[in-house]
Amino acid sequence: MKILITGITGMFGSYLAKELARLGEIHGFRRTSSSLSLLEGIDFPISWHEGELSDIESLESALAGIDLVVHAAGKVSFDASDEDSLHRINVDGTTNLVNAMLNTGVKKLVHVSSVAAIGRSAELTRLDEKFKWVESPLNTDYGISKYLAELEAWRGEQEGLDLIVVNPSILLGKVSDDRSSTDIYHYVIEENSYYPKGDLNYIDVRDAAKQVRQLVEKEVWGERFILNREQIPYKDFFEKIANAYGKKAPTKAVSPFMLTIAVFFNTVARKIGLSKSPLNKKTAMISQQKVFFDNAKVNELLQCSYYSLEETLDWSK
Repeated sequence: MKILITGITGMFGSYLAKELARLGEIHGFRRTSSSLSLLEGIDFPISWHEGELSDIESLESALAGIDLVVHAAGKVSFDASDEDSLHRINVDGTTNLVNAMLNTGVKKLVHVSSVAAIGRSAELTRLDEKFKWVESPLNTDYGISKYLAELEAWRGEQEGLDLIVVNPSILLGKVSDDRSSTDIYHYVIEENSYYPKGDLNYIDVRDAAKQVRQLVEKEVWGERFILNREQIPYKDFFEKIANAYGKKAPTKAVSPFMLTIAVFFNTVARKIGLSKSPLNKKTAMISQQKVFFDNAKVNELLQCSYYSLEETLDWSK
């Protein structure tokens, strides 16, 4: 089997490549400028195809002879100024890939979405794959872009593709991976004082990649799966990171009033070019929420085992 991975040079894409190499020949779709640092030391060959998600011709060229596409490329940002680029990369890029697959006759697609595409509800504290997206002040521009991208993937299924959608929560990798999802380690390593009152959902990136491989092996086309290990209060999560890294854990809870003030000053700082922090009204509200992205569906199907958080943090160093 020939497997084409978009976003293969990103954190999740690189772990997906290592896991899916068990199933067949790995092909990577990347920009000319992409760093290959996360794929150093791999023990299998990768056939490279250069191009852009905005260029259908390069996509169609890369798809020649491919049996399975894993679409892990995308932009992650909670910066309000990135709304247009989020839509262009996440939504339009997925549209182009789906159209290129339909044009070339490549049928099988695994679409890597996000729990952000599940949506949020101020009333519900437990969300699963059946939750219907609703307009909410808790939906970020990133979440909206992933939701719309997912709709494009489902549109492809209606037009003939075999599709599996996965919705990972926060992916925990190694600090050295140096990607946006590892910034949470640095917050504690730098010994910041405050923690939000809400909860975090996370999964070890190795567990998430393994589950994707197993879903492909089971050929559960037409299904959607939340990939998540557990829900944990930020306070407890930060304390475990601090213990693992020998740092002082945050000890001060952030009140809604303090977040409002922080958002105000962060907005001012951004306007005058002093800050690119992702803190805004929506992310501040989300950090105070207690919600669980229910992983029962994937657990029942795959009988999943997971790395403990302590194991993940020891490995992350």
